[in-house]
Amino acid sequence: MRSGPTFKVLGIILTLFSFTMLPPIFVSWLYAEHNQDPFVIAFFLTLVTGVLLYMPAKRTKRELRPKDGFIIVVLIWLTLALFGATPYIFSEGLHLSFMQALFESMSGYSTTGATVITHLDQLPRSILYYRQQSQFFGGMGIIVLVIAVLPLIGVGGMQLYRAEANGPWKENKLTPRIMETAKVLWIIYIFLTLACLVSYKLAGMTWFDSVCYAFSTIGTGGFAPHDASIAYYGTPNVYMVCMVFMIASATSFALHFVSIKRMSIKNYWQDAEFKSYIYFIGAMGVLVSLTLIGSSYYSHTNEALWQGFFQVVSFGTNTGFTSTSEYSNWPLFIPILLAIIGLIGGCAGSTSGGLKIIRAVLVRKQAVREMRKLIHPNGIFPIKLGAKVMSESVVNSVWGFIAGYFLVFIVMWLLLMATGVDQITAFSAVAACISNVGPGIGGVSVNYASLPDSAQALLCATMLIGRLEVFTVLVLFMPDFWKH
Repeated sequence: MRSGPTFKVLGIILTLFSFTMLPPIFVSWLYAEHNQDPFVIAFFLTLVTGVLLYMPAKRTKRELRPKDGFIIVVLIWLTLALFGATPYIFSEGLHLSFMQALFESMSGYSTTGATVITHLDQLPRSILYYRQQSQFFGGMGIIVLVIAVLPLIGVGGMQLYRAEANGPWKENKLTPRIMETAKVLWIIYIFLTLACLVSYKLAGMTWFDSVCYAFSTIGTGGFAPHDASIAYYGTPNVYMVCMVFMIASATSFALHFVSIKRMSIKNYWQDAEFKSYIYFIGAMGVLVSLTLIGSSYYSHTNEALWQGFFQVVSFGTNTGFTSTSEYSNWPLFIPILLAIIGLIGGCAGSTSGGLKIIRAVLVRKQAVREMRKLIHPNGIFPIKLGAKVMSESVVNSVWGFIAGYFLVFIVMWLLLMATGVDQITAFSAVAACISNVGPGIGGVSVNYASLPDSAQALLCATMLIGRLEVFTVLVLFMPDFWKH
C-alpha cells in the first residue's frame, strides 16, 4: 500500500465529509432544538483529522494503483462509519454505546436501514435528519461524489470507481472521463431525489418528512423519521409514490442516463435486465398478495393487495420500508420469501444491494444450458442477455461472486449463532445486512437493539461486505494481494 496517496485521499474525503455535519446544525437552529453540540463536535473532529491526514501527503503525485483502490474504498467506508457515529455518541437522550452508534452509522452509510434506535418520534429533528442524510450520501456512494473532485487535485479516480461500482457494468463508463461520469450519476440522483420529495409533499407529507423519506427512498436505505416507518402515513397515494421511486432507484442509473440522453422511455423495456426485474417483482407481488388473500389474513382484498405488493417492492429494491409491523408474522412462507427477494435485490448499477437481478438471470440461463447439454452433449448453447451473447468469463465471474456471497453468508450466520443469537434471528439478520435491506424476522423484525455488541460488530462487517459487493473486501484477505 502506498501510504502517501492513501492518506491524501482519506484526508480529502474526511475534510469534505466534515461539512455534512453542518446541515443538521441548521435543522437544530431552524426548529429551536438546541441540539447542535454533537454536530459541532463531529464537524471539528472530522475536519481536523482530515487536515492532519492530508497535510503531510499533500505533495504526493504518485498515481493510485488498482490494488490501492480496493484498500482506499474499504478504508473510506470504515472511516466514514466511524466518524459518522460521533453525533450519535454525543447526543443526549440517545444513550447509545459505541458499538450501537457505529452500527447505526454503518447502517446509514451502507443504506441498510437496520436500526438500534427506538422512540424515533420523540427524537430531535436534527438527529432524525442526520440519519436520513447518511442514506442520501451512502445511496450513490460518497466515493462517486469524490471521484468528480480527485482528478482536479492530481489524484486519479478510475481505480476507486472500479472498486466501488457494482455489477457486470462496472467496466463501462457512461462518458469518456470518469469525472464526467460521476457528475452525470449525481445529477440523475439529485433529480430523482427532488422529484420524489415534491411527490411526497403532494401526497400529503410535511416538508420535513418529505425530505427525510425522499433521502432514504432514492438511496434505497429505509430509515424513517417515525417508528411506524412508511405506515405512519399509510395512504395509497404515499404508497404509490414510494413504490414508483423505489423501483426507479433500484434501476440501473446507466439505463436512466441512456433514456434521458435519447429522450425515450423505450430503452427501459428494451433492456433485458429491467424487463426481468419488473417481471420478477410483479410475479412475487401477485404470489404474496394472493397468499394473503387466500389465508384471509386481511379482511379486505384491497388491503391485502396494497400490503403484499408494497412489501415485495420494498424488499425487492432493498429499501426496507415497512407498511406494517406484522409482515414478519404473515402466514406460511411469506416472511422467508421476502428475505429471499431481498437477497436477490435490484438491478446492477443502481443504489440497490443484494445479488442483483442480472446475476440471478445469468445463473438461471446457465442452469438451463447445463440441462440442455445433458440432452444434447455435442450442442453449443450460448448464453444471451437480450441480443447480446455473454462471454464465458462473465458467466464464470457471476458464479464466483455467488459462491463468495453465500460463503460469507454461511460464515456470518454461524458466527452470529456463536454469540448466542437464535437460528432464525441470525439467518434473518445476516440476510438483511448482507443484502442491505434492513428489516428481518424473529428478534430483528422491529430493530436490532436486543443483539449483543459482538453480534452488532459482526453485522457491521456484513453490511460493509454487502455494500462493497463482497470481493472488494475479501480480496484484502488474500496473501497474493499484499505481494509486490
